[in-house]
Amino acid sequence: MCACQSKKEAIKLPVGEGFLNVTGGKIWYKVVGAEKTGIPLLVVHGGPGAPHDYLSNLEILANERPVIFYDQLGCGNSDRPSDTSLWTVARFTDELEQLRIALNLNEFHLLGQSWGGYLTTNYIIKYGSTHIKSLTLSAPLLNSVRWANDQRIWISQLPQNVQDTIIKYEASGDFSSASYQEAVMIFYQKHVCRLNPWPEALNLTFQKMGLEVYSHMWGPSEFTLTGCLQSADLTPVLSTINIPCLLTCGEFDEARPETMQSFKELIPNARLKIFEGASHSHHLENQEEYLHTLRSFLIDSE
Repeated sequence: MCACQSKKEAIKLPVGEGFLNVTGGKIWYKVVGAEKTGIPLLVVHGGPGAPHDYLSNLEILANERPVIFYDQLGCGNSDRPSDTSLWTVARFTDELEQLRIALNLNEFHLLGQSWGGYLTTNYIIKYGSTHIKSLTLSAPLLNSVRWANDQRIWISQLPQNVQDTIIKYEASGDFSSASYQEAVMIFYQKHVCRLNPWPEALNLTFQKMGLEVYSHMWGPSEFTLTGCLQSADLTPVLSTINIPCLLTCGEFDEARPETMQSFKELIPNARLKIFEGASHSHHLENQEEYLHTLRSFLIDSE
């Protein structure tokens, strides 16, 4: 029965790229491996406003199942409306449900990376997990205060002059300063992606960023929180997640291993994988190990 249902769902999926209407505009999506009979994987990117490109290596999994990407409203290939009232957790959560309905996804795996982890978790809390076989939270944001505190721990390990620069410009609010941006990049090279040079897929994401969304919801950088997510917290509801859950992070991740361990203990049916020597982009830095871990988890959850 499961195999037949999976095959039926795969046939219904559109092939290639397309657009669909959601609240506020049109969003872009892409289906890779639509002809495959495995249960689809729906990939939800981070940011907010960091389009899917940096996660495109997950297409490798499309040799056995459909893999679905989309760019959230305000970034990448999707519309970029100027109405800031659209940049809310509630609207992005509803957008994900609108995508699910449009693609007729009645059985699928869900993966959220970084902010996408917050969004997918909130989606399950609001809409339930009836259609969802498993949840993968890859370096997720789940508590903004904890996230901010974790970045301060990492910052404290940077050279003193870099720390001083960050403190100076956070105090002045001059986030466009070249000195501040240089300090940000030093942090990013240690905790966002440790590969040198950065992969083209990651560079594409930064080129196509929805900076208006990112600034409004998050702030000027990964460690300076000024937006509407600065008090976001889903830890009180993690115990209600009733499907298999995989948490992943890198050894030097912005989503620090200690924090991920504490989240794992709150989720009833969760496992945690920490990738040595890696950071927030551990799916790129340790690609083979990451994809093996994810593939095994998806199969185990079916």
